[in-house]
Amino acid sequence: MTGHGRSRLGGAFAGVGLAAFVDEVVFHQLLHWHHFYDKASSEAGLVSDGIFHAFGWAAMVAGVFLFADLRRRGSLVKPAWWSGFCLGLGGFQLYDGTFQHKALELHQIRYDVDLTPYDWTWNSVAVLFLLVGVVLLVRTRRRR
Repeated sequence: MTGHGRSRLGGAFAGVGLAAFVDEVVFHQLLHWHHFYDKASSEAGLVSDGIFHAFGWAAMVAGVFLFADLRRRGSLVKPAWWSGFCLGLGGFQLYDGTFQHKALELHQIRYDVDLTPYDWTWNSVAVLFLLVGVVLLVRTRRRR
């Protein structure tokens, strides 16, 4: 894999890790809006949050290790890394908002409220990150 591809992959891992971290800390722990899995007891929800947190942490560690290795080798391509970061963050958030929230119904953003503004905001932010990632991807490919 080239420096561009590895940079993009490292950024994608870091983007997924950050999206999972913010989701877990803000919506699960601070606001108490939901757990990763809300179809069972609170204890099961807490266990699912722990597994989700470990997944996000592992993604971030992988992204940081790739970033450090690329810098050490002198092959880090920062625009490609940022492209991967935005694509990873936006892709994970859109996957969460559509597949996990709607298709699998693992949880919702909030309960006992009209979900429309929450869903639109959540998925619009995801699409915005994806668009920025695609623009950066196209720009880095043109420069090569």
